[in-house]
Amino acid sequence: MQDTSATLTLDALSISYERHVYDYDPSAGKLGVAAAAALGLSPDHVLKTLMVQIDGRPACVVLPADRELDFARVAQAFGGRKAKMLSRPDAEQRTGYRIGGVSPFGQRSTVPTAFEQCGMDGPPVVINGGNQGLLIELSPQDALTATNGITADLVKPL
Repeated sequence: MQDTSATLTLDALSISYERHVYDYDPSAGKLGVAAAAALGLSPDHVLKTLMVQIDGRPACVVLPADRELDFARVAQAFGGRKAKMLSRPDAEQRTGYRIGGVSPFGQRSTVPTAFEQCGMDGPPVVINGGNQGLLIELSPQDALTATNGITADLVKPL
């Protein structure tokens, strides 16, 4: 699979990662969970990337594929009052990626990024690599470094 803005960004930062290619299924209900299943990985090990608005300003959030955002927690993490999803066309235009291939790395414009704190101090994580059917595995610290990201409690309690 060819390079993407995400892989080129990580290469430029000298961050090591491993590529995982899988058969992308656009009809899957939960794309991150489907990607994890296709690769035989636990869905809490695979992180999904979502684009949100905090008080009208775009931001990126990264969380385990099997978890759901808590919008109040997301707003709080970014010091805002209200969070909501960015529309699909706006997310694609802002990031330069198609839905199902959105990566927190190498987006068209830099936005604040927050990672769900659970799992960010453990083994490598798997995150979209900038193309449908491409995931990349890297250390949590490298993911934070590459995005200048923060960690926060972003998900609904189980």
